[in-house]
Amino acid sequence: MSVPIPELTADPATRTEFSRAVRRFTRNRLAVAGVIVVLALAALSFLGPLVHSTDQVHTDLTQVNLSPGSGHPLGTDAVGFDQLGRLMLGGQLSLMVGVCAGILAMLLGTVWGAVAGYAGGWVDTVMMRIVDAGIAIPALLLLLIVSAIWTPGTLGLIVILGLVSWLVPSRLVRAETLTLASRDYVLTMRAMGGGHTRAIGRHILPNSLSTIVVAATFQIADAILLVAYVSYLGLGVQSPDTDWGGMLSQGLDAAFSGRWWLIAPPGIAIILVVCAFNAIGDGLRDAFEIGGRR
Repeated sequence: MSVPIPELTADPATRTEFSRAVRRFTRNRLAVAGVIVVLALAALSFLGPLVHSTDQVHTDLTQVNLSPGSGHPLGTDAVGFDQLGRLMLGGQLSLMVGVCAGILAMLLGTVWGAVAGYAGGWVDTVMMRIVDAGIAIPALLLLLIVSAIWTPGTLGLIVILGLVSWLVPSRLVRAETLTLASRDYVLTMRAMGGGHTRAIGRHILPNSLSTIVVAATFQIADAILLVAYVSYLGLGVQSPDTDWGGMLSQGLDAAFSGRWWLIAPPGIAIILVVCAFNAIGDGLRDAFEIGGRR
């Protein structure tokens, strides 16, 4: 007759600790400001087109290079696209790709790191040597090589960014797993007949959640920057789609001619969203009392 394995938890006061973390986070004004900035940019990008509807598919050569004014609050570009509408369209792609790629990178890194840290021995050694070899190659270089061979769409960018960004998160999760795997509640569960999947899925990963969430915010910021880099070099999504990096690339020459509205809004948007996600990550790290970013 099998003996049921009781559910063991790492900390009976988990909910209390979580509420304390929330209070610590809300007391961090910079982190709260980061949340407000992200929500504001998301609202502008996804809800703004409902208020300011523009055609971002067909060019209008009668409305070329108009300065900001009535009907076009941020002016128009070299082919007649409304810049405010372009900024909102670019924000949709930048935010969506950044968030999805960051989540994908964290999922891949979490699974890899948890398996490596829990398995230990030669399995851990081999898996982490693969990670070390991948980290030695700059992610931007890999991204540029792949983008030069294959022009990606939105889904392609998400997949590529996720596949080149999971290495650092895997090291963070592995370090956390090594610590948690030796805890008494995990050892007790294993002694009572619990399997490896149960140990990882019910005890190690849930208790690593704070580390995973904090790392995810930084991954999202990094992914948004990588999208901007690639698009700025002309290897991102192709027109009529765009993102903030692509807008920077297309407006750079015109900006030197005094048409500042072609480069300032997307540049400011990139700076704001990256700083905001980093501020949120710093706030979460302090709230959960986690060590350094890397």
